[in-house]
Amino acid sequence: MSEGYLYILKCSDGTYYTGSTKDIELRLQQHQNGEGANYTKRRLPVKLIYSELFPGI
Repeated sequence: MSEGYLYILKCSDGTYYTGSTKDIELRLQQHQNGEGANYTKRRLPVKLIYSELFPGI
């Protein structure tokens, strides 16, 4: 198993997005650049409001 992050983003329209990743910094950059999920792409900018590291995704 490899470590992974659970994260929650708050979108510009007040909604929330939950995701998981092995590289939190890269994933946040992808979301902010519109390269993340289709959901967040339409709701930029997003703000990281929670993340937690787990033993596995």
